[in-house]
Amino acid sequence: MDADWAKGKATLVTGGARGMGRAIALAFAGAGARVVVADLLDDLGSETASMIVAAGGEAVYQHTDVSDGAAVAAAVAAAVDAYGGLDFAVNAAAIEFERGPIAECEDDDFDRMISVNLRSVFLSLKHEIRAMLAAGRGGAIVNIASTNSFRPQPNQPAYTASKHGVLGLTRATAVDYGKHGIRVNCICPGGIDTPMLRNAIERRGGDPAEVAGRLSLLGRFGEPSEIAEAALWLCSPGSSYTTGHALAVDAGYLAR
Repeated sequence: MDADWAKGKATLVTGGARGMGRAIALAFAGAGARVVVADLLDDLGSETASMIVAAGGEAVYQHTDVSDGAAVAAAVAAAVDAYGGLDFAVNAAAIEFERGPIAECEDDDFDRMISVNLRSVFLSLKHEIRAMLAAGRGGAIVNIASTNSFRPQPNQPAYTASKHGVLGLTRATAVDYGKHGIRVNCICPGGIDTPMLRNAIERRGGDPAEVAGRLSLLGRFGEPSEIAEAALWLCSPGSSYTTGHALAVDAGYLAR
């Protein structure tokens, strides 16, 4: 595989301010891509872009509410305007804040979860696909789903519903746009050591060591960089025959 396959390629990463999104943005920049970091967390998002630039890469930060269509369209336009098109996109923005089962789920909380975790992927795919079609050179998109897309955790009804939806959107979009040279896949992370996971464990009064043992056959949490490597591969020529696929990066959790 050409070592420079990502060099100069325009890449959009939503949720790029921290956690998996930041690791993904840094990894693509490290491979030579030019990156638009899209997020609501302005200080952290700008920091991600600054880290890329300080390391000799190209990046800009775009303030983006991923649940708002106009904001997502503006983020895609920022990539097109800055870098002449869009080659890759990784839709990583997500939230998780639940405490109880569906009978205790507030309507507004369900709506918010679906808006940020699922509507955002719909909006992102729509505008990313449009940009790729306009450029006429194909592309690759990776959505961050979850092991919850296949195996729900307790007390996460809205999150689980949203991640089932991400899997469905991934497959439906792959079916429709493969003929245009656009590949669409998703990653289903297991227990990855991010602020969102740590906050969830603390919110539920859990023990990190117990959770790591329960979620992983390897007895540890995954690192965000391990998800970033998977995203890189799914956009690379090495995965050129892969589309509509859900790649579990979960230390064997779904196999248990």
